Amino acid sequence: MRSSSLPLPLALTARLSPVVVLAAAGWALTSGPFAATPAVEHKEGQKTGTQSASAPSTAAASKTYASAPAPCDSLAEKTVKSLVPGAKAAGKEIPSTDTKLRRTCSWNALKGYDYRWLDVSYEITETDEAAQKSYKETVTDKSGGGDVPGLGDSAYSVVNLTTEDKQQTREGVVVVRASNALVTITYNGSDFESKKAPSTDEINKGAIKAAKEAVAALEDGQES
Repeated sequence: MRSSSLPLPLALTARLSPVVVLAAAGWALTSGPFAATPAVEHKEGQKTGTQSASAPSTAAASKTYASAPAPCDSLAEKTVKSLVPGAKAAGKEIPSTDTKLRRTCSWNALKGYDYRWLDVSYEITETDEAAQKSYKETVTDKSGGGDVPGLGDSAYSVVNLTTEDKQQTREGVVVVRASNALVTITYNGSDFESKKAPSTDEINKGAIKAAKEAVAALEDGQES
């Protein structure tokens, strides 16, 4: 029978401090930062706004999304329970310097020795072009994955496997551009008894499922 009374590994201890980690990274998620074909695992050691022909040339391009939705309300309770067993459905929103433009919610839990972490992040940019530029930069930075058809205007998924002190952790990242908004999902897991990580398929499908619900929440609640 599993027991969770043993000291947590250092990797897990760091994971349980999301505010500190994100602050130290300089809000890395905002930089750009999937039932589709599985992501290619990489192992480590338009819609555009238009203006009327009669409108002045200085008129600003239209913005589909004006603000970020509440990220902790973006996923169904059953989805949270499925992807992060043992986590509270409410999640924890990470402090942001501008909640209108950037919002992130995190869920994490250790059940027995199985650990899961899930982030849902929204970023609202000024234009479709700005979002597209950020999206392309993220895809370039997180090479080794693949496109996800049918999600937003464009979507990308990548899964990475890392090993620290013989403990494996597998992490999937899905980034979606929907008009002038970016949605980023980060989902990872470890088994601290076997020292193994969940399969690429499990992590990739979990991240895609969360991404679909997060984009649906954006479209349902924020279109103007």
